[in-house]
Order: sequence, then C-alpha cells, then structure tokens
Amino acid sequence: MRIDISLLPALAATFMLVFARIGAMVMLLPGFGEASVPVRVRLGIALLLTLILLPLHRSAYHIDMTSMAPLLVMLVHEIIIGVVLGATARMTLAALSVAGSVIAQQLGLGFVTAVDPTQGQQGALIGNFLTVLGLTLLFATNMHYLMIAALNDSFTIFAPGALMPSGDVASLATRAFTMAFKIGIQLAAPFIVFGLVFNLGLGILARLMPQMQVYFVGVPLSILIGFVILAIILVTMMGLFVDYFGGVFLELAPQGGG
Repeated sequence: MRIDISLLPALAATFMLVFARIGAMVMLLPGFGEASVPVRVRLGIALLLTLILLPLHRSAYHIDMTSMAPLLVMLVHEIIIGVVLGATARMTLAALSVAGSVIAQQLGLGFVTAVDPTQGQQGALIGNFLTVLGLTLLFATNMHYLMIAALNDSFTIFAPGALMPSGDVASLATRAFTMAFKIGIQLAAPFIVFGLVFNLGLGILARLMPQMQVYFVGVPLSILIGFVILAIILVTMMGLFVDYFGGVFLELAPQGGG
C-alpha cells in the first residue's frame, strides 16, 4: 500500500501561516498575552488554537511551493494581521488604565504607583486594580470566547493571500485608540466632576479661612470621599467596560455576534 505524502509540505506551510496569525494575536490578547503568563503557556495556547482553526480555514490558503518569495510575503501578511487584531484588543483594555490614571489624579493618588501585574511595569495603583478587575470580569463573563470568535472570523474579514486593506486597518487602529481614551474618560467622569467641585470648595474655604491648613485637611478628605464614590459606582463602571469590550469584538466577529 502506498501513502501519498506530497501534500505534507503544503500542509506544513499552511500550518505555519495560520500559526503566525494566531500566535501574533495571542501574544497581545488580554489575559492570554500578559507578561505574567509564561511564554510556554502562551505558545501552547497558540498551537492549540491553530490545530482547532486549521481544518476550518485550510482551503482558504493557496500555497505555491515552487517559490519562497510569495510564501514569505504571506507570512509577513499574517503576522501583521495578528498584531493588528491583538493590539486592538490590548488598546481596548487600556481604557481601564486611562480611567485609573485620571481617577488617581483627581483623588490625589497620582504619585502612588505599583507594578502592573499584567504588564510588568509601573502604573497608577487604581489603574492596576481596575485592569486586574477588568481581566477577571472578561473571563467570568466568557468574553474570551468572543476574542476567539473574532480570531476565527478574521480569516473571512482579512482573507489569506489577499491584499490587506490598509484603509480598514488604519481605521480599526485609529478607532481603537480614540475609543479607548474616550471610554476611559467617560468611566472617570464622576471623579472629574468630584475633583472640580471639591477643589473649588477648598479654594473658597482657603479664602474664607486663611489660617486653616487646607492641604492637610483636603487630601485625606478627598481620598476618603473618592473611595466612597468608587465603591458606589464600581459595578456600573465595570458593566460599561464589559459592554464596550464586547461591542468591539462583536464588530470584529459579526458572524459570532449575529
């Protein structure tokens, strides 16, 4: 009995192309691509997703094994698509860092920093708390399945081998940056109003009572009231963030969202 192995080189090339897209995206995805996650775990997740998605999209790849140049071009193309999708998800999560930094500044805690466990670098303490809480909620509400669905549908939106629509990619990146900043400011809006009113009140109090040490009274009071407001609106804040995150990936995965 003969076994035809002529398809193996094309299959191996297809596997590498699919893995390039998935691996690049997984390395940047919230929850999967964090600095605290070991590289071998991230690599294992990318390989597992490649094995699952390869049979679904193998027919979309037309591999020409007679020349390496087209294959290398497709490899770079796949990596760029994966990076764009992963960076979009990462920028979506960055809305919590923006909100946390604004809140910390309004409460007088902007100088209080700690190592962000998701990125391994210094960040505002409240921003770190919101980021970790946001990641926990994403997995608790099964949003990671939506990210995988968006990855699956990316093979339809960004067809393998087709010329990458630079306008769509630029629009996606621009929208991700602007929306992350916009949502971050919206989440921190109550604290911006509080900071404005509170500091205005302190200024009036300082004019009325010059002998009073306003700073030593205002800072602890600002932190106390700020944490009370945070405790009251935290559920609403995180609910809005989860809805926003889901909306971004429903746009990337219209079939999964429909």
